[in-house]
Amino acid sequence: MAKDRTKEEAAKAYKPAPADLSDVTLPASLTELTEEIAENTHEVWSANRMAEGWTWGPVRDDAKLQHPNLLPYSELAEADKDYDRATAMNAIKLIVKMGFKIDKR
Repeated sequence: MAKDRTKEEAAKAYKPAPADLSDVTLPASLTELTEEIAENTHEVWSANRMAEGWTWGPVRDDAKLQHPNLLPYSELAEADKDYDRATAMNAIKLIVKMGFKIDKR
């Protein structure tokens, strides 16, 4: 039986390979959904951080458990919102690429 590789070995060999979503074009209705998912993504992240004891601070400080993005989504800089938007958009595109249909009731 081969010895299991260490996490360090796995990390060195790891080459991220996200799905190619360049061929997926979303209708406007799903593009609008992106912002709602992005905001919820931020809310989930914030809730998890706060549950771990993190609070707002002007700069990220891991020792003090402070982060400048522990704010309402509407108060984030556009660059920070863009991170959540990209996560949301890629999730929606992957769902569509896999053949699922998203309909609003």
